[in-house]
Amino acid sequence: MTPDKEAIEAEILARGGERGTGKAICPSEVARAMAEQESERRALIPEIRAAAAALVRQGHLIVTQKGQSVDIETATGPVRLGVPSR
Repeated sequence: MTPDKEAIEAEILARGGERGTGKAICPSEVARAMAEQESERRALIPEIRAAAAALVRQGHLIVTQKGQSVDIETATGPVRLGVPSR
């Protein structure tokens, strides 16, 4: 069963909050926390990226690639998710 958007957003924020500001998590960490099978984890990545995009729009998350801020909706390749400093 695929987790809903709210569950994915909550997991992203929980993992990011645990890591703290100035640090980042990989979307695959969220996938590993939410699915047991590798195939399920891979299938979750687009959903995780979509949830992350929504959190960015709300100001709850930042997305980086190689240390630079990027737009998760257009970025290709690995990205990192972080909680912005307030």
